[in-house]
Amino acid sequence: MAHPDGTDYPDMSNSMNHHTRAPQAAQRRLGALLALLAGLCCASLAQAAEIVVWSAGAVQAPMLQLVADYEKASGHTVKVEYAPVGVWMRRLAQPAKPDVLVISQDVLETVQNNGWTLPPTAAPLGRVGVGVAVAEGAARPDISSPQALRQALLNAKSITYMDPNKGTSGKHFAWVLEQLGIAEQVKSKTKLGDVGFVVEPVARGEVELGIQQITEILPVAGARLLGPLPEPLQKITTYYIAQTAEARQVAVARDFITFVTSARARAVFVEKGFAAP
Repeated sequence: MAHPDGTDYPDMSNSMNHHTRAPQAAQRRLGALLALLAGLCCASLAQAAEIVVWSAGAVQAPMLQLVADYEKASGHTVKVEYAPVGVWMRRLAQPAKPDVLVISQDVLETVQNNGWTLPPTAAPLGRVGVGVAVAEGAARPDISSPQALRQALLNAKSITYMDPNKGTSGKHFAWVLEQLGIAEQVKSKTKLGDVGFVVEPVARGEVELGIQQITEILPVAGARLLGPLPEPLQKITTYYIAQTAEARQVAVARDFITFVTSARARAVFVEKGFAAP
């Protein structure tokens, strides 16, 4: 290209066009990459789901650990509510249902017959017996036989156990008192539990003896397991997990059930006081 003064200079128009196009192409590639990443992010978020689990309180200790592990591994959220089985039986009769249910074997047939759970998805988690608790450092009465347990209960200034209308252990222990012939004698010094760990007043020194399933005694700081109920009066309960018929997140519910019934999860249940199912 000739300058007005007659000097020839190289034509820079193609070079300028090239440098103009290069940043534009790079910006387009960057934009496409950002769009792809955004799409992947949105897809990941879309795949994450929340399931609701209604669980018997006896299973709380292992479930707390396993739920945290599952959420970390899967990216899903597991919302667990704990209550005695009797509470869940009443709530299952109402319209709202969870995705997953953890219940005792005693009511498994009932929930299946009512169509609340899908029988093929039911799987055992572990077995646990009923125990007696005292406060840390307190005297440890003999409960090794029915007669020894009877005397310990009569000697105790106060006792507590789950309301028989709400929980598995409470219903059973009410039967134990009848078998021992002391139901009326201990009634005035009995405090019935509502939900949660009913031996917490024992740990605080407010009640002398507490009776609940062993897996609900072991986690309570300040409470010590005196021992299981003597064999003729013992009740071993197996807990089951199952998907409900109205589960909203079917795939995640089944994945969670697979996770908590794995060999690794079984080890957690045993560590928390359960026997293998």
